[in-house]
Amino acid sequence: MKPALATPSDVAFTPTVKALQTRKGSRHAYARMEQGGGWESRITPELKDEIEAQISVMLATANAEGQPYVQHRGGPPGFLHVLDEHTIAFADFAGNRQYITQGNLSENPRAFLFLMDYAAQRRIKIWGRARVVEGDAELMAKLMPAGYPARPEQVILFDVEAWDVNCPQHIPQRFEAADVRAAIEARDVRIAELEQRVAALTAAG
Repeated sequence: MKPALATPSDVAFTPTVKALQTRKGSRHAYARMEQGGGWESRITPELKDEIEAQISVMLATANAEGQPYVQHRGGPPGFLHVLDEHTIAFADFAGNRQYITQGNLSENPRAFLFLMDYAAQRRIKIWGRARVVEGDAELMAKLMPAGYPARPEQVILFDVEAWDVNCPQHIPQRFEAADVRAAIEARDVRIAELEQRVAALTAAG
């Protein structure tokens, strides 16, 4: 059984990290944060909404030797599911069949999710442990996005240990193509309405 963390941020703030924070002058601020409760260890309703709105996420794992690997996972809004205050789940779609993530998780369950909202210039970091579930048709049916053209191969369950929201500094602001198209279409409709109104006023004048 894994030992309990003194504070959720200890999942990332190891003694070595804390020593570096001390040397570089930031430990006092983070110690004060820890005394005030620090990072969350449960999924709040607000975080649930943000997670389930995502269409893209980065999943980081490492093998038994510590070699890291990051893999992208994507799908329609809602492809990430929050099952409870500590569990995120999603259908793992068939891909290039390298199975690096699954191999890593079989040796080392520690994992990390990185969620980026470019439009809002907001990033969410989630530490935890993950596992692959194969052969659970009922769970797969619950998690598979309706009508999405992908073949589900297995399920990934992610148990949250801690999460944090970073400052927006240096995050470029970008928008999804579908949102840009919708805004342009709405603008064009409004322009057409105004042109018709001007034409009508001109004809009546």
